[in-house]
Amino acid sequence: MVTSAQIRAARALLNWSVRDLAEHAGVHRNTVTRAETEATGPGYAHATIERALVEAGVEFIPENGGGPGVRLRKLDP
Repeated sequence: MVTSAQIRAARALLNWSVRDLAEHAGVHRNTVTRAETEATGPGYAHATIERALVEAGVEFIPENGGGPGVRLRKLDP
């Protein structure tokens, strides 16, 4: 499961506002805000937000000793 910090970081990498992410995920902007502030737990909306970010090119990096992270996928040449 991705963390709220990863969602915020992924949105920043894409230079998306809360409204942009909400539109791409098909959820209300308040849902994005709740996911980014840990006011909501894992569920359908959280998974939908994660899926929208992945489709936009974000890779979520699992905790590897230094904590979880995010990065943009490399583009195919």
